[in-house]
Amino acid sequence: MQISYTLTQNLSLSLFIIMSGIMAGFFWTYTFSVNPAMLQVSGEYYATVQSLFNVHVRNPMFFSFFFGTGAVGVVVCLLNLPHRGHWSFWLIIAATLVYILGVIVYTRQVNLPLNYDTESWDPKNLPAHWEAVRSQWNSANAIRVITSGAAFVFGVLALFSRSVNQA
Repeated sequence: MQISYTLTQNLSLSLFIIMSGIMAGFFWTYTFSVNPAMLQVSGEYYATVQSLFNVHVRNPMFFSFFFGTGAVGVVVCLLNLPHRGHWSFWLIIAATLVYILGVIVYTRQVNLPLNYDTESWDPKNLPAHWEAVRSQWNSANAIRVITSGAAFVFGVLALFSRSVNQA
């Protein structure tokens, strides 16, 4: 049986894929470019720069993609409810849940407390645990690379499964 998808269903899924890909790229770039560089600097410089990163990432463009990807995912799920019998729908559900839980909730629970800790430091008088916090933050960001990347891949697979279904 051939399943028909609307332009709105396909475009909304495409938007989710683009947005989750941008977020995966953001976390990937940070993990594989910025973090290794930040391991090479002094504690004073790390505390200063990491705090600046934390403050400056809080901007409308970042928030629109960070939270918007989850919101678009929910909309895509709702728009595709009529297709819940096809595995494309379940890939969309997986993509959305992985993004919301593995990026948004995880950030709130793990990365933000570490950010607030870092922002409270006096760069001239670092706490004894500053290197442990840096390591925890780097590991936590690597988790977001995996989860945002998985959301992207699930979204691509959902879209791909539609074209295979149509062939």
